[in-house]
Amino acid sequence: MDFDFNALMRQLIIQVPPLLFALTVHELAHGYVAWRLGDPTAKNEGRLTLNPLKHLDPLGVLAFIIMKIGWAKPVPVNPRYFRNPRQDMLKVALAGPGANVALAVASAALAHLFVNIGFLPFAVLQPLVAMLAASVWINIMLAVFNCIPIPPLDGSKVLMGLLPPATAYSYAKLEPFGFFILLGLFYTGVISWLITPIIRFSNTLLLG
Repeated sequence: MDFDFNALMRQLIIQVPPLLFALTVHELAHGYVAWRLGDPTAKNEGRLTLNPLKHLDPLGVLAFIIMKIGWAKPVPVNPRYFRNPRQDMLKVALAGPGANVALAVASAALAHLFVNIGFLPFAVLQPLVAMLAASVWINIMLAVFNCIPIPPLDGSKVLMGLLPPATAYSYAKLEPFGFFILLGLFYTGVISWLITPIIRFSNTLLLG
């Protein structure tokens, strides 16, 4: 099968901008909530910004291009600043996926709006709606993927906030091995088997 470079470039032009924005908002949400709860670490490191270069992880973007799963550079959070570390870490962890869900809903609403307005020329409407549709899919993917309860994903921090302290402490010891666990689950297809039906259902629900 011949490699279609032009098709790849069109795909990247449509998908990369919403990916960068989704990753940026995800990490900004973590840092902003942490800051509001008393932790200035992300603010002091210049991470409370919409500049994607501050949040970009080149490996995470490359993984998205290859495997359609991506990530950004995690925002630093210091729970020692929190009044209630367990509960506040749970809130910080939920902020990222929550921001992606909000972006997915907003992108779907805008896509429906532009399609129904009908006054935009097709040459403008088609790529705009395609980019918004990509934004819906990407943000759902990031929200669902990050909710997997394997360290260092957000889902593991949510789970640790819900578990009894002793159990959460034991579970946190998995973090040095989390990347390798995720890598194994990728290659065995378990990650795709778990999250793809949720992503497809949510995407259909929002875009129709």
